[in-house]
Amino acid sequence: MVAAYEDKHYAIPKVSGLEALKFCMEQNGKTQSDLANLLGSRSRASEILSGRRPLTLDQIRTLARDWRIPAAALLEVEVA
Repeated sequence: MVAAYEDKHYAIPKVSGLEALKFCMEQNGKTQSDLANLLGSRSRASEILSGRRPLTLDQIRTLARDWRIPAAALLEVEVA
């Protein structure tokens, strides 16, 4: 009952991996160029940030390691 009440009255909005990436970039002063340098391709960074291409598992690992973004946020899984 408590969980149902909290879900109804205090729901936490779902955030996509792309939204999490953009938020972390904004908060840490990172640019599309920084992302391109990290991933090795300007076009790939552009495609990811525009939503045309999802992050690969290797890219998520790189972002988690180098920029300290939680992988779970980028994988779009719930963290308890």
